Amino acid sequence: MPFLTDRMHDTQRQQKLEAALADENAGAVGRADHKAASARALASRFSFDLDLVEAELRAAIIGQDEAIGQVLEILKVVRADIGDPRKPLASVLFCGPTGVGKTETVRTIARAMYGDADAFCRIDMNTLSQEHYAAALTGAPPGYVGSKEGTTILDQEKIEGTRNLPGLVLFDELEKASNEVVLALMNVFDNGILTVASGERTYSFRNSLIFMSSNLGARELMALDDAVAFTPRAIWARLTSVSKPRSERAHDIVMRCLLERFPPELVNRIDHIDTFNWIGSDKMPALVDVEFERLNRRLKKHDLWLEISDEVRGFVASKGYDKRFGARGLRRAIRRHLEFPLAGYLLGDHGDFSPPDGSAVIRIQAQYRDGIVSFRQF
Repeated sequence: MPFLTDRMHDTQRQQKLEAALADENAGAVGRADHKAASARALASRFSFDLDLVEAELRAAIIGQDEAIGQVLEILKVVRADIGDPRKPLASVLFCGPTGVGKTETVRTIARAMYGDADAFCRIDMNTLSQEHYAAALTGAPPGYVGSKEGTTILDQEKIEGTRNLPGLVLFDELEKASNEVVLALMNVFDNGILTVASGERTYSFRNSLIFMSSNLGARELMALDDAVAFTPRAIWARLTSVSKPRSERAHDIVMRCLLERFPPELVNRIDHIDTFNWIGSDKMPALVDVEFERLNRRLKKHDLWLEISDEVRGFVASKGYDKRFGARGLRRAIRRHLEFPLAGYLLGDHGDFSPPDGSAVIRIQAQYRDGIVSFRQF
């Protein structure tokens, strides 16, 4: 049975490759039928809802309107199905500080398309920091244990997606991987095919959206936004690029840092490079609401609903703001100042939490007074 299953998967992959070749060689036929086809509506093989994806991204990713706009433009090309069939659907690199939503963007796209935020192949590149870890991506070379099986850490099902939905791949914290591991991805970006070292197995990324994240240039971007930074690099950047808008200066910084870390031929194979901004203090109340909604989804299984006052929202936002750590600092503040006392309240001697009006949901209100968050049932 395992043999038959492998043969079926190989047959399906071969059919996809043949379909890609047919699409590329069908130019003459397509031109001949152009007039007849122009009267028909666009028939795309992808069926994901762009409006739903945009709504999810706008609601979950705060303060990154420009980066979200770039992602949506990419998804429009994918949805129209007009990309090169011999390449991945897109390869996108998210650069910027930690805790600003790079990984969460991919999770949100997966949730909007598949209904599951974990429905993507995630490779944590910080676990591949030594050169011999390249075998984790490309498989063991011939003569080594496991070479004939061609096993890797890649999830083929999530990479290849489905007939009407693209596969999603995330190479997280790309700069932390060894050079050998990163260079193993060059062929993936170029033609969408990864053949394991033994030649026994092939992974196709031609139906995949490839995302990468990196923190390269984070310190330089902080100096760019910090008016009191007097380091030589920050002063020189302001003197030489004073006429450029902030977005262009940020892009120049990121590109310089990328070329210092990676070879030009690798950077040149990436389709899109987007820069995420620092999260300002003015965005913290909106981020509190996002995290608060997630907390209520977790409380729902206990038939609980929590409401917070403006004072609680402002208190948690002030405690959780740290430009260096982004949303992760806010999550720690919510856990310490809201979840810890809430858990104590729920486990304390407060009765059986029976709904006073006979409804199925128990409503609890969080209040702030004298530096302490307290709770009451209402």
